Amino acid sequence: MSRMDEQRAFLQSGTHRADRRELTQQEWQQISTEIQNPALSLDMRAAIRLKLFLETERVICRGERIPAWRTLIAFPDIYAEGEKEHLQQGCYIHEQGRVCNISSDWAGVLMGGLLCRKTGNAARDMCIDAVLAYADRYENAALSRALRTGARSYPEALQMMRILHFCLWASNVYHNTVGRFDQYMWPFLKQDLDAGLLTMEEALEWTEEFFLSFSRDSDLYTGMQQGDNGQSLMLGGVTRDGACAVNPLTEICLNASLHNRCIDPKINLRVDHNTPMELFRLATQLTRQGLGFPQYANDDVVIPGLIALGYAPEDARDYTVAACWEFIIPGVGMDIPNIGAMPLANVVSDCVQEYLTACTSYEAFFEKIKETLSLRARQIADSVKPLWMEPAPWQSVLMSDFTHDVSEGGRYNNYGIHGTGFGEAVDQLAVVRELVYGGKLNAEELLQAVRTDFTNNPALRRRLRREAPKLGRDPVCEQIGNELLTAFAEALQPLRNERGGIFRAGTGSAMYYLWHADELPTLCSGHMKGERLPANFSPSLLLKDAGPLSVIRAMALPDVGKAINGGPLTLELHDTVFRNDEGAEKVAQLVRSFILLGGHQLQLNAVSRETLQAAMEKPQEHRNLIVRVWGWSGHFVQLDRAYQEQILERVSYQNL
Repeated sequence: MSRMDEQRAFLQSGTHRADRRELTQQEWQQISTEIQNPALSLDMRAAIRLKLFLETERVICRGERIPAWRTLIAFPDIYAEGEKEHLQQGCYIHEQGRVCNISSDWAGVLMGGLLCRKTGNAARDMCIDAVLAYADRYENAALSRALRTGARSYPEALQMMRILHFCLWASNVYHNTVGRFDQYMWPFLKQDLDAGLLTMEEALEWTEEFFLSFSRDSDLYTGMQQGDNGQSLMLGGVTRDGACAVNPLTEICLNASLHNRCIDPKINLRVDHNTPMELFRLATQLTRQGLGFPQYANDDVVIPGLIALGYAPEDARDYTVAACWEFIIPGVGMDIPNIGAMPLANVVSDCVQEYLTACTSYEAFFEKIKETLSLRARQIADSVKPLWMEPAPWQSVLMSDFTHDVSEGGRYNNYGIHGTGFGEAVDQLAVVRELVYGGKLNAEELLQAVRTDFTNNPALRRRLRREAPKLGRDPVCEQIGNELLTAFAEALQPLRNERGGIFRAGTGSAMYYLWHADELPTLCSGHMKGERLPANFSPSLLLKDAGPLSVIRAMALPDVGKAINGGPLTLELHDTVFRNDEGAEKVAQLVRSFILLGGHQLQLNAVSRETLQAAMEKPQEHRNLIVRVWGWSGHFVQLDRAYQEQILERVSYQNL
């Protein structure tokens, strides 16, 4: 067994968790007293907490080259009992009220080290000293020097990066993204390759070992489910000046992830119309392994969309993703890309109930849709202020402007609003336009059937579910979808948040696709109360008779660039598609076709319904089964039942 195989087997066995421990009651009390000193500011408390965490943490070396193993299962917070609730009273609390979902200035820190980031601010300087003291305990002179003044080689940069990232988790911020790894790491690797200090094979092994470090303690980190931890890594794309950014490290990273077969880090790949077919083929091998990634982002759509929203062109070209798929700018962005969600299917349903019989034309009805979207947009904007956010001194050290606390904002302070149930919203509008106002269905008859859950009209229910226009199959729905995207974006356009940022419309759903489905009545599309919504930017789960080519054409909508907060089309491909190289080639061609058509974001699952059902019945036999959930990959058997059932209902395409 090779060295890397041994490390992979060791992590998979979970043996390392035997080193974990809970603080004793005495330790907890002593640390809490010091951290929760009411005479101290919150940023000083956060700095002291990080210092004590790292001093208490054990330093473990098992012969690995990448340092840092977390052994502390839990650690005291900076608030005394009841204090946090008092401080947050009357404020809007996003998630936990902590900094999350941003991308650090990894390039700047790795190049320059930490000492040059000391500014005389007591809290931030204490964090720097605490991290340096922790790293010094590893008795690695090169690592200690690198953290102080910058890395000089690819191995040093990887070791340094692990310490920096590990300490972010230790500092109590979360969803700590990895950013454009092949961009900020490539100068170090290129230097080593040119000097003959590393071979490509050695670079691959170092990268594999570094990637494995993300799985050491990911089960201890914040998320809706294990796997939803934000450890997302971006590859490819273009440079800040627009040149092709794909380099040899891009391929190394794809191969490292392929060899490790772990759900972390989550791989994202930026592509465009110039991306060579060979890169799509290599990326498809990851999909073939059932990892649920890479997730693709199309520079041809995303970059112009971000520029139109006010991002500087060089920053737009430098975009990465947050924890799932929302587009953010490394080092300078303090966007909150998942602050709320617009229930698109619910909005259309409400308008059908209230305005269908009152409006004399589809155009008049759609005006009511736009009015309702604008009203809901203002309600969402009003509901997320005043924002309260906990200071984050260590995260602040890692930003491009390290002279102020990142919790107070950055160069970009925009809020992202997901748009849930897009497919069901479009299908309802298609029924209204084509059948009701097209003279093929009486409005009163439709409303009566919907309000009684089609109890007295099952034939109409079957007609609506099977024959009515559906996004992904019927071209008439594409124009409607485009109009809905535009209306959603325009509803948010006039609004500004209290930090001076805009509200960005998006096509993702996050976990809202479950929550908003619970609030839906029976719909005029034939969707019944209690049925699931699709995740993200996907057709209705009722669509069973359209192929993947039809779907990708339908979802490559011209106006998706106006709703560029992020949110991918999610396709489930039956694992039999990948049984031979010909099938894998067809998948790679499918992905490239989506990009050339103007699709903005895509993620693929390689699954089989039979395997998923077997895993639900005998989870102990399928512990390593990986699926893409909404914007992250996780172990299927560890998911809540509701997520498992929704994945099971998605259409699994067997023919390409």
